[in-house]
Amino acid sequence: MKALMKAALLAGAAWSVIPTLALAQDVAPADEVGVVEELVVTARRREETLKDVPVAVTAVTAERLEQTGAVDITTLQQTTPNLTVQVARGSNSTLISFIRGVGQQDPLWGFEPGVGLYIDDVYVARPQAAVLDIFDIERMEVLRGPQGTLYGRNTIGGAIKYVTAKITGEPELKLKGQLGSYDQRDVIASAKGKITDTVGVGLTWAKFSRDGFGENLTTGAEHYNKDVSAARATLEFEPSADLFFRLSGDIVTDRSNPRHGHREVPALNVLGQPIPGGEVLPDVYDTRAGSGDHNVVEARGVSLLGQWDMSETLTFKSITAYRAGETEGTIDFDTLPQSLLDIPARYNDHQFTQELQLLYTGDRVQAVAGLFYLNATAAGAFDTVVGQANLTIATAGHVDTESYSAFADVSFDVTDALSVSVGGRYTRDEKQGRVYRQNFTGIRSPLFGNAVAVPGLVRSNFTSEDTYEKFTPRVSARYEFNPDLTGYVSYSQGFKSGGFDMRADAILTPTSVNGYDPETVDSYEGGLKGYFFDRRLTLNSAVFYAKYKDQQVTLQTPVGASIASQVLNVGESHMTGVELEGVATFTDNLSANFALGYIKAEFDEYRALDLTTTPPAIRDFADSRVFQNTPEWTGAVGLTYTRDLGDNGTIAFIPTASYRSSFSMFEIPSILDQDSYWLLDASLTWTSADDRYRVGLHGKNLGDETYRVGGYNFPQSAGVLFGNSVNAFYGPPRTVTVSLEAKF
Repeated sequence: MKALMKAALLAGAAWSVIPTLALAQDVAPADEVGVVEELVVTARRREETLKDVPVAVTAVTAERLEQTGAVDITTLQQTTPNLTVQVARGSNSTLISFIRGVGQQDPLWGFEPGVGLYIDDVYVARPQAAVLDIFDIERMEVLRGPQGTLYGRNTIGGAIKYVTAKITGEPELKLKGQLGSYDQRDVIASAKGKITDTVGVGLTWAKFSRDGFGENLTTGAEHYNKDVSAARATLEFEPSADLFFRLSGDIVTDRSNPRHGHREVPALNVLGQPIPGGEVLPDVYDTRAGSGDHNVVEARGVSLLGQWDMSETLTFKSITAYRAGETEGTIDFDTLPQSLLDIPARYNDHQFTQELQLLYTGDRVQAVAGLFYLNATAAGAFDTVVGQANLTIATAGHVDTESYSAFADVSFDVTDALSVSVGGRYTRDEKQGRVYRQNFTGIRSPLFGNAVAVPGLVRSNFTSEDTYEKFTPRVSARYEFNPDLTGYVSYSQGFKSGGFDMRADAILTPTSVNGYDPETVDSYEGGLKGYFFDRRLTLNSAVFYAKYKDQQVTLQTPVGASIASQVLNVGESHMTGVELEGVATFTDNLSANFALGYIKAEFDEYRALDLTTTPPAIRDFADSRVFQNTPEWTGAVGLTYTRDLGDNGTIAFIPTASYRSSFSMFEIPSILDQDSYWLLDASLTWTSADDRYRVGLHGKNLGDETYRVGGYNFPQSAGVLFGNSVNAFYGPPRTVTVSLEAKF
């Protein structure tokens, strides 16, 4: 109740200012200063101004990303309220994302993300290689809250849209190079343009490389380095004014060394004695891991978009796509030369999706309806090597998913000012899971090259299947107070199907063979969006309340020489919050961007198996559990100063500061939890008068803040055989980059 009152007060304070601003718009003459740029987004599968969309949306243009030297998709976290987008623990290019407390940290095969990632409207089912580098892009959009009535795959927490640049105009070659701290060397080359009146071609190749922020003191290898190559090819064909086809293909290969993390506490043996060399290293980017330096992640895809403008009001779209990927690497949980707790692993996945859309745009009715089909397989294997017991637990399996969905969202203009939208979605997911888990005596199992390992107890060997189906509604109303001020209210329900725990141990947790159930979120939202002071200020605000039911939580609890994995529907929780974003122009040369997010997320019920009791029993832990990766406060502020130098071009100076309050890495608080911190960035760019050349100087984390983005927690109190393995992964330190770009 206190959280709800706090959110209401914050919203009331923000919204009480808006009518005053609206009344004050004519105070100053508009010709003295510039106006805020009007953004066009496709959040509802049709082009609309950001102000007219009854959804909480953050949109970032390619120009803004270029000016600020944005590196990859995780840059969205610094400017979007109540968003966490990070590189997953123990990886270089695997994505974890949370919106308003809803997400999925565990990137193991078979687990579906709570936040949907879309590349040009193609759903990306797996998080591996999903930390997308920013190149050849038009804009990015973040939609907060359930979006199931608008998008092919249900997105219970929200959606992130990565929209690539379209092919227009005469053929153009663009070359970009970047040099920076830690011997950063990036090259991006692209060629695109119309080669005939009906055919356009685009080709982009990129190579991103950087030395490590730290070192593996055992092997001498770079730690936290970067070695990524990517390519994208596009063919567009427009045989007539009514027909359009786009064939796209992309590939990303990440050969960066494994991230093994930094030990946060001294290593201990089974007797509780310090292990020589197991001290906490002074540099958080260093490690002593001995499990190896081999790591390869590859993701690739191809898609075909067909669009037919059947009439002035009716458009038909078909989106056909296939994606696949492989991962091979290792994570050294103990970060020591010894194999106290090592995890060599490999994953592979593939997905086929087909989406059909029908869009209608009339004088008073706008609608989107669609059918979506997904056929996907996610598979993998890993060893849990417990060296002090000379034991390896081999785990392997796969999940097959076949999904059928139908969705529709219809908006009706009741009056010139009032419009109402009603939508619904039906989802049917058919899943089959195969899980194998067995003990072996020896270091590594036959799955990872140890043919002489002695087979032992089979812990799991089962195949289960289930079907999950649900109808989820959405309704919203939008009212236009005047041409510059719009308000909306909405209700939507999100759904994510159940599944099977690929780490399931049928001996420690026998019920895990039955899998886990679906989860749902009921989200209530209200917002105001508008322009003020003759469009020199824009404000987008939202207040929300969400009820999370049958919440899926992943737990890994050490039990003796093994680890009990559980994916549980722990119960219920609720989230209350406020979001505020805006842009203000003070003069033709000076503007400011700002964002603020507040969320209070609390468990109402958290029922889990207490493995510390004999026998283990179910109990409610709600009073001692917290939301992971969900800081109470997020915020950002930035200035943009531009100066027109006439024939000598234009310069832009952009300093920014972003803030995240303290948050927990897991539902159980631990020493890995991150305190609040600020990140300070600044960029200075020069662009030639003909827009052919650009030079940029970009500083990131100029305060050299040290902050955690993930970790693993296996302390001695939980399992004496794991070497007191508590390690953390850190965000990048201070870096400075010079970029040079030329167009021909």
